[in-house]
Amino acid sequence: MSELKFPTEQVELPSKGLVYPKDNPLSSGTVEMRYMTAKEEDILTNQNYIKDGTVIDRLLKALIVTKINYDDLVVGDKNAIMISARVLGYGKDYTFKYNDEEITVDLSELNQRFINEDELLEKNINQFTFTLPHSEIPITFKLLSNKDDKAIKAEVAGLKKIDKKSSPELSTRLKYTILSINGDDDRKSIREFVDSYMLARDSRAFREHLKTFQPDIDLKFNFVGTDGIERETTLPMTVSFFWPDSGL
Repeated sequence: MSELKFPTEQVELPSKGLVYPKDNPLSSGTVEMRYMTAKEEDILTNQNYIKDGTVIDRLLKALIVTKINYDDLVVGDKNAIMISARVLGYGKDYTFKYNDEEITVDLSELNQRFINEDELLEKNINQFTFTLPHSEIPITFKLLSNKDDKAIKAEVAGLKKIDKKSSPELSTRLKYTILSINGDDDRKSIREFVDSYMLARDSRAFREHLKTFQPDIDLKFNFVGTDGIERETTLPMTVSFFWPDSGL
């Protein structure tokens, strides 16, 4: 049997590749992806992958043709690839239940928020500035990568084993996001600042800034219910997002 060539598509990254070093393939601003096959559906139905939370990462790794280090992807770019994987696999229409109502979303119409190049301190360096509005302390920060995200989840899980009642997600994420405080880039100093000196008002303001600043796919959308009222909700990202007939 002659070798078959699978069709591929170029996926544009919200970061435009500007946060990756020049020698990183992701700096091109695009990633080549192939269409989903039955082999990838096997990944989606693997119960071990579903239970350990690796099913989506395993799927995307299998679909990306460009030779990249998957852990280098910043979160917004990973989200863009995830949406593209669903469109290439099952089409742009995604139907799901919300409060017993059936809603269909055109995934191709989700808003994509591209990076603002003027915010970059330097091209091909993942570093940005922000001044905490209440304490007026300048900080530098980065966009979190998939590697950071895994480290955060592992640290949070470890902290919860020590204290099951703790809820350290927000502070841990800040410790990984912030690169320097008033010019001090010592990791111990940053952790101490977040735990003991960062005002709640500054923390909230910074997190709100990140929501509108970082390049990403906006998973929130408005819909009109059967009662005629317009509502906003967030696209549910479950395994059934990738396999509509899975029943999972």
